[in-house]
Amino acid sequence: MAGFILGEKLDQKQVFTEDGIRLPVTFIRTNPCYLIGVKTIEKNGHFSIKLGFKATKNIKKSVQGEVKKAGIKTPLRFFKEFRMDKYTDEIKFIEEDKKIGIQIGERKIFIGDEIKAVDIFKKGEKVDVSGKSKGKGFQGGVKRHGFKGGPKTHGQSDRWRAPGSIGQTTTPGRVYKGKKMAGRMGMDRITVKNLKVFDFTDDGVFLVGLVPGSKLTLLEVRSSLRIKTKAN
Repeated sequence: MAGFILGEKLDQKQVFTEDGIRLPVTFIRTNPCYLIGVKTIEKNGHFSIKLGFKATKNIKKSVQGEVKKAGIKTPLRFFKEFRMDKYTDEIKFIEEDKKIGIQIGERKIFIGDEIKAVDIFKKGEKVDVSGKSKGKGFQGGVKRHGFKGGPKTHGQSDRWRAPGSIGQTTTPGRVYKGKKMAGRMGMDRITVKNLKVFDFTDDGVFLVGLVPGSKLTLLEVRSSLRIKTKAN
């Protein structure tokens, strides 16, 4: 089964299975998450769905009309569009009784319906989680890139964490683009693949493993793609 949902990282802890095996798990809160819109190849040139997540007090007027058109009374804070190009075999566009939506397996979800993790994922299923990593600020080459540093003996008193030479002399006489140097670290888009669904609650899902970001980081959870190999 293929599925998509938005959530936020809430808690990391450890649990024990019936066999006594300790597992690190992350709880992702996915409530409330709604289907906001559906784009089709015939009308928009590509097949995608748009989800809205997390209730808020204030909402921008630029998206207020879109949420109201979807029939959702709850103001939502985050919006994300997912491309369905690689999932067309499992997710279909449907239109019934002037309602537009998608069909995942036997389940039909129309615009304005709430999506819950327990309805689209199964225990033991593999999912991919994407989000922004923690921001570390300005860091040196040792922390940012894992540089070894300079020698710590023979009179070297201030070069322990120095990056060393960064370029040439006359040819080409400049520093190449992309050179590993000190700079701002973190806040990158990170995707952790093939995390196993451990359990569900009324408002979220437990995944085995760790996900990027700090608490309350917005996360995208989607079913892992199953790679089809040709038989020899």
